[in-house]
Amino acid sequence: MLLACVLTLCAGKGHAVDVKTAVFRVDYPQVAPISRYDVAPDDLGFAGALLATEDNMTTGGFLGHTYALETIATSPENADAAFDAVLADAFDIIVIMASAEDLLRFTEKAGPDRLVINALARDTALRDDACRANLLHVAPSDAMMADAVTQFTMWKKWSRWFLIHGSNPADIALGDAYRRSAAKFGARITEERELEDTGGSRRTDTGHVLVQRQLPVFTQDASTHDVVIAADASDVFAPYLPFHLWEPRPVMGSAGLRPVTFHAAHEAWGATQFQRRFEKLTGRYSREEDYQAWLALRVVGEAVTRTGGADIVALQSYILSDAFELAAFKGQKVTFRPWNGQMRQPILLYDGRITVSVSPQEGYLHQRSPLDTLGLDAPESSCAAFN
Repeated sequence: MLLACVLTLCAGKGHAVDVKTAVFRVDYPQVAPISRYDVAPDDLGFAGALLATEDNMTTGGFLGHTYALETIATSPENADAAFDAVLADAFDIIVIMASAEDLLRFTEKAGPDRLVINALARDTALRDDACRANLLHVAPSDAMMADAVTQFTMWKKWSRWFLIHGSNPADIALGDAYRRSAAKFGARITEERELEDTGGSRRTDTGHVLVQRQLPVFTQDASTHDVVIAADASDVFAPYLPFHLWEPRPVMGSAGLRPVTFHAAHEAWGATQFQRRFEKLTGRYSREEDYQAWLALRVVGEAVTRTGGADIVALQSYILSDAFELAAFKGQKVTFRPWNGQMRQPILLYDGRITVSVSPQEGYLHQRSPLDTLGLDAPESSCAAFN
């Protein structure tokens, strides 16, 4: 499947610069989500990229800069051939929405003369020993998301956790992120349990039987705790936890109060104008993936505007420098960590309807930026690619 959109703007004054960007998305087989509200639209991520390109052209038109965008959606089986075609078409800036394994393979294929931006994968290892010098991350890591939740629990003085994680590899990795975060900020995991993924439909009557009969029993007799932390990256059980626990407790993590980069009800710090423009352009509400693709291309647009060119080395050097900053509708400018290529950004804590809070929480200080209290700080990261 190939979706293409080419946008150019040639009017304006200044040094002519042609910027070609591709957004490359791999569509993996998925079981039906628990809620039909969560069914992914066909233009997931691409819609945000389209809006960002319009934003880039607004400034670029006055400077003589031309922006071209191509969006590619492919199956895992055809992903390598589709990516080779992107490279053959001389796209030097590629935003990728794919799993960590595929992202690393495509980054290696792209080589040092291209800039790759990760707009989806949250695996902390990508910012650690698996980092790559030509790979930047606008998607936050699991460690950042876990730290955002942990800071809020500690601010609320809910320091005793009942951690429930799934059995799939992504669930286990997310559970590891919460364990690390608990140790980092002083939370105490009083009990931990694994809920096995046995497959089957989660939207049928049998799914409701699981909820009504199994989850209360599964959570019975847990050690004393203030909050339930759900690590369910596979979206198998976590949304069922609220209101089905043996003991009434708040749920955070993969359900209840969730860490997100963005959501459609967010209106603070000028986000209303983003939401309205997005909805006018697409006819639907924005999702995290849309925001992350928008963010990736706005990073490119800002760097091109400030450097006056599209040289990859110059762009990446500027993006990783102290001079780079970008308004992102989150109350403060976002920047990048020069030690692993991760974007610093606030994380919204969302209950499904409103932004309940924003991390980093008040009182969490850092010698560079409070944002560096979320995720891998320089001494914690084993990334050597940027040295």
